[in-house]
Amino acid sequence: MTYALPPLNALRAFEAAARHLSFKLAAHELHVTPAAVGQQVKALEARLGVQLFERLHKQLILTAAGQAYLPGISEGFRHIAEATAQLKPAGALLLQLGVHGTFDLRRLALAEFRNAHADVGLRVLQPAGLHELVEGKVDLLIARGLGHHPGYRCDRVNQGSGLGDWLIAPEGAADCPEIVSFREWLRALSAETSRASRSRPRLVGTVGS
Repeated sequence: MTYALPPLNALRAFEAAARHLSFKLAAHELHVTPAAVGQQVKALEARLGVQLFERLHKQLILTAAGQAYLPGISEGFRHIAEATAQLKPAGALLLQLGVHGTFDLRRLALAEFRNAHADVGLRVLQPAGLHELVEGKVDLLIARGLGHHPGYRCDRVNQGSGLGDWLIAPEGAADCPEIVSFREWLRALSAETSRASRSRPRLVGTVGS
């Protein structure tokens, strides 16, 4: 069976722009320029013979055709992401973790994680950044000060305010079993560290001789 499909890059551009109602935010998610998103959407509209967006001054609105088209396209990408996430090599689930260069790996207790999760084959790449995550060289990333990025789930690694360290995973893969296991491991470590900090004796004064 041959599927009559528009170019997938054009569909990705439309789906992202429709979710954000913004070519700029869609471009940020897809790591291209807003002009490139606009061109892909325009080419898709020409291919379909329908207008998908009303382009107003500083505002993007879905037409009736765009509103009808979006749910099916989003559902299709969700199925593709789920099928990809379930496609595992033989043996252990492979999890490739990227870590920024200044992070102390001892904080992650990786040996204990591997012992507790024998089904997860954990590999670590350090240093690594958003570039490696976008290119697929790592499955998730511990980044410094990146608390929000369109298209990605961002969970804080450590307690407190300020920049901090964040666990970053693509939204389409953020609920994969191996990523969920590692996220829960970090939460447990953070809670244990917090309890230890609260129970540590505090020096409130000095005693003179």
